[in-house]
Amino acid sequence: MVDAHETFVIVGAGLAGAKAAETLRAEGFTGRVILIGDERDHPYERPPLSKGYLTGADKRDSVFVQNTAWYAEHDIELHLGQPVVHLDPAAKFVRLGDGTTLMYDKLLLATGSEPRRLDIPGTDLAGVHHLRRLAHADRLKHVLTSLGRENGHLVVAGAGWIGLEVAAAARGYGAEVTVVESAPTPLHSVLGPELGAVFTDLHAEHGVRFHFGARLTEITGQDGMVLAALTDDGEEHPAHDVLAAIGAAPRTALAETAGLDLVDPAEGGGIAVDASLRTSNPDIFAAGDVANAEHPLLGGRLRVEHWANALNGGPAAARAMLGRPVSYDRVPYFFSDQYDLGMEFSGNAAPGSYDQVVCRGDVGKRQFIAFWLNEGRVLAGMNVNVWDVTDPIQRLIRSGRAVDPERLSDPAVPLTSFLD
Repeated sequence: MVDAHETFVIVGAGLAGAKAAETLRAEGFTGRVILIGDERDHPYERPPLSKGYLTGADKRDSVFVQNTAWYAEHDIELHLGQPVVHLDPAAKFVRLGDGTTLMYDKLLLATGSEPRRLDIPGTDLAGVHHLRRLAHADRLKHVLTSLGRENGHLVVAGAGWIGLEVAAAARGYGAEVTVVESAPTPLHSVLGPELGAVFTDLHAEHGVRFHFGARLTEITGQDGMVLAALTDDGEEHPAHDVLAAIGAAPRTALAETAGLDLVDPAEGGGIAVDASLRTSNPDIFAAGDVANAEHPLLGGRLRVEHWANALNGGPAAARAMLGRPVSYDRVPYFFSDQYDLGMEFSGNAAPGSYDQVVCRGDVGKRQFIAFWLNEGRVLAGMNVNVWDVTDPIQRLIRSGRAVDPERLSDPAVPLTSFLD
């Protein structure tokens, strides 16, 4: 039974928002819980959009966080297909696109991020795509199926995780794929030059063509359809469809107009929150992609755009909203599946933060663990086709202790020995 003594409003019905609502009920909150999303679909997880669902390995229903009946059963009020157009922190209300006004006692902003757009001619053509929402994945899955059947060409702008996962899915359908990337290797800003080549070789073996050191300058077409993609070095790539996978930007417009503190884009952008995920307003919290949090373990601020941060950040914010002591210090984590390569990445090793990369295992066979070190301390670890090692890798990162790089590179030395 819900009583109306308090109302908690969650803006953003993605994984972070859904998990926050779930946690509020699990922690015994009996007030109103209102979950608002600007998509008509019930809350879903985003990794399958470029992985299992897109490849056809998983069914569409598998992406949803809960079944549709769960929300009513747990007295979660859903407002789907409704954007929040105004937030008034002083009067403590939000206004929806249909004019509905909802008062709140505590508010969680889990507005996520949105794909960056290509600022070039031709992006209004029918064959230009982004991948962020379930509707995007529905459309792209149909496109890849058609491209594979007709031996069509997909040009992917950007060799980040989304770009590479879609490239792998497209090759699985039989489509021809060209990836255009301004950096010299895939995932250059995440893995550096040392490990990016692993993914170059992987995709090249599966027939993907890379064009490094270039950017798209124009998408040409006829009768509203894509014909080719041009790059700034004068190349022309045949294309029936183009995917823009050049990153995402936090959705901060609502917070900005409400006067909440933001973080400069040069420092990751997003809504500034403390270690308890509280914003500059004591009754407003933020979680997931949009939150740039003080990180007690890693030091400084960090904004993380991955699944695990939404999965864990939503519940942490919910507990903080309830007045529980919260210090959100999770080690960043994400995973990727491409062809027969599966990997997990833990930690944070921004360019310039590390002085050494150490690998143990067989990099050539793509069965190894890579570690990014600074003065012997492990900042991050990536296990490729090696499993059940995430826990010791994260414990190594948490320990902050210096390790012997030579021993770390030896597969015969158990990772747990560095934690004794």
